[in-house]
Amino acid sequence: FTWTGFYVGVNAGYGWNTNNENVFVPGIGFVDSGSNGGFVGGGQIGYNYQFNQFVVGVEGDVQYADVNRHRNNDFLFVTPGFVGANNNNNNDWFGTVRARAGFAFDRALIYATGGFAFNGDNGGWTVGGGVEYAFTNNLTAKVEGLYVNIDNGNRNDAFLLGTPVGFVGGKNKDEFGVIRAGLNYKFSSY
Repeated sequence: FTWTGFYVGVNAGYGWNTNNENVFVPGIGFVDSGSNGGFVGGGQIGYNYQFNQFVVGVEGDVQYADVNRHRNNDFLFVTPGFVGANNNNNNDWFGTVRARAGFAFDRALIYATGGFAFNGDNGGWTVGGGVEYAFTNNLTAKVEGLYVNIDNGNRNDAFLLGTPVGFVGGKNKDEFGVIRAGLNYKFSSY
């Protein structure tokens, strides 16, 4: 068996928000931004090249993500003289283009992966790893974990009596973890 060749596949799993951005509200204290999760699923395409027991490759994927990544932006608070709100940005998908490098034990592959992550208007990075097993010469299954960090720029969403007064909350980022299972069809290499 060789891991060399092009492949295409599908995946599904669970994603969860890893943002830890509690917000201080005068007169109330810290407001928890929440940490929610949900379904993640999509498709991938890639290429592997095996030399001896080492496997290197590249993979791209596009994912639907119902992980409420922007829940930390979905609040409104009111205190005497101070009203604050953050913008709700609802990107419900993301994609990655990643390098993969691993070690093959015949039909089993253990690998690390990392590269570029993106959503509608922004880019960032991702890193992770997984295991993949070839049940036949063309059909493989994998379990993979990723950490995704997409920078959505600075937010200027504080208001004093309706007038913007400065910067609240620092950078607005999509930070989330993903665990997913996938099924690939590997085209035969001759």
